[in-house]
Amino acid sequence: MNLDDNDFDLFGVPQRQAQDNRLIDVRWRALQADVHPDRFAADGAAAQRVAMQWAVRVNEAHERLKNPLARAAYLCELHGVAVDAEKNTAMPSEFLVQQLEWREALDSAQALPEVKALALDVARRRDTLLTQIERTLDKLQDYTAAAQQVRALMFVERFSEDIDRRLEELEQ
Repeated sequence: MNLDDNDFDLFGVPQRQAQDNRLIDVRWRALQADVHPDRFAADGAAAQRVAMQWAVRVNEAHERLKNPLARAAYLCELHGVAVDAEKNTAMPSEFLVQQLEWREALDSAQALPEVKALALDVARRRDTLLTQIERTLDKLQDYTAAAQQVRALMFVERFSEDIDRRLEELEQ
């Protein structure tokens, strides 16, 4: 193992969006067992510090690989295309119109069924985007287009969090 390995190489999984999360979890447990600082207690403080660095690196890679959005952004970056969601907020006009419609629907929703219906609509859009991203990355290998799709998914994820907060308010 090398600290400079990318997450996919570190976990021994193919460099693609489609992943088996169970395999990622199995590999994570095995890596954690190998690098856990307690295994190096008899080797002194320096060995434990190195083991701690490895444990942190393995945990960060695990989080990135398990999360489809983070994994997609990471794949884009590995292929030289930064997602730059903070700087690049340009979206197609139809996507922006959809966002405005959703926002208005959430703001005007007064009852739990309305918000649940909106949540279902947004979840469907999320699933569609995830499918598109997987195709764009794994089949087309168009990392620039995938970065645009990742930015759109980030918008959808943030809006989903707003819906979740609204659902909590209404359920209390």
